Amino acid sequence: MLSCLCMLLLLASAALSHLDEATLDAHWEQWKITHKREYNGLDEEGIRRAIWEKNMRMIQAHNEEAALGIHSYEMGMNHLGDMTSEEVVEKMTGLQVPLNRDYTFTLALDDRVSKLPKTIDYRKKGMVTSVKNQGSCGSCWAFSSAGALEGQLAKQSGQLLDLSPQNLVDCVKENDGCGGGYMTNAFRYIQENGGIDSWEAYPYVGEVRPCRYNSSGMAAQCKGYKEIPMGDEHALAVALFKVGPVSVGIDASQSSFQFYQRGVYYDRNCNKDDINHAVLAVGYGVNSKGKKYWIIKNSWSETWGNQGYIMMARNRNNLCGIANLASYPIM
Repeated sequence: MLSCLCMLLLLASAALSHLDEATLDAHWEQWKITHKREYNGLDEEGIRRAIWEKNMRMIQAHNEEAALGIHSYEMGMNHLGDMTSEEVVEKMTGLQVPLNRDYTFTLALDDRVSKLPKTIDYRKKGMVTSVKNQGSCGSCWAFSSAGALEGQLAKQSGQLLDLSPQNLVDCVKENDGCGGGYMTNAFRYIQENGGIDSWEAYPYVGEVRPCRYNSSGMAAQCKGYKEIPMGDEHALAVALFKVGPVSVGIDASQSSFQFYQRGVYYDRNCNKDDINHAVLAVGYGVNSKGKKYWIIKNSWSETWGNQGYIMMARNRNNLCGIANLASYPIM
C-alpha cells in the first residue's frame, strides 16, 4: 500500500514538473486580467510571474496529495498569487501583542459548560456582516474588533450593521494604524470614546488619516471586554456559545493558509507561539468525517479561502495559537 502511494506521488510530481509552458502562460494572463494586475516593466513582471508559478505548482502538488487523502483541505490560486508568504505577513496581517497584557478572564471554573451544541454558526443567526478586504494595510485587528462588536450589536438590538474599522485605524492611539494593533486596545478605545461610528459614516480607505470620529455617526458602544484563558479551546467554544463572535489571533504565515480554499485546515508547521494575524471566530462544527473545526472570518476579501472564510482544525493542540489571544467586547 505504501509503495503504491509513493508511486502515485512520484507520478503526480513528474506531471507537475512538465506543465506545458503555453498552458501556464494562458493561466498567467487570465490571472492578471481577473485580479487587475499591471506591472512596472518586464523585470517586475518576470519576478512576479516566477513567484506566481512557484505558488501554482505548490498548490497543484498539494491538491494531488489531498486527492489521495494525505491532507484534509484543498488549496487554490487567488489574488495573492504573485506574493510570497513573507510579503503577505508584512502587508496583510498586523496583529501586535502588547508586552504587558492585563488578562481579564471570562470564565470561572464553576461557569464552564461541559455540554455544548455540536455546531454553532452565527452567520445563520444574522450576527455576521459581509466579508471585507483590509488591502495592504495591517488593520486586521480593526476588522476583528469591529466584527466582534457587530455580533454583539446584532445580538442585543437585532440590527446587523457594518461598523467602521477605519474609525479604529485612525483613532486608537495605543495601536499603530496600518502598522498593526491589538483588539483589546480597540475595545478600550470604544469604551472611553463613547462609541464607534458606522461604516457608512466613516468608510474604510486602507490608510491612516487624521481621526474624524463624529458622535452623529455613532452606531455602537462598548462597556469593556473580556479575555479568554490562554490556550483553552474549550473556553473559546464556551465563549462562542454564551456570547457570540469572538476576536482571535492566529499564525497566518504559512503558504498553505495563504492559498487555503476548502476543507478543514491543518498544517503542523503553523506556529501557536508566533501569532501575527487577527481574525473573527464566528462558530464551530464537525464535518462528515468527524473532523472538528472553527469557522473563521478573514478580512482578505471573498476571493480568499471559501468566500472569505476558513475552517480551522479544532482541538488539535491549539492549532496556529487560535485560543491564545481570544477576546470579546461587552455591550
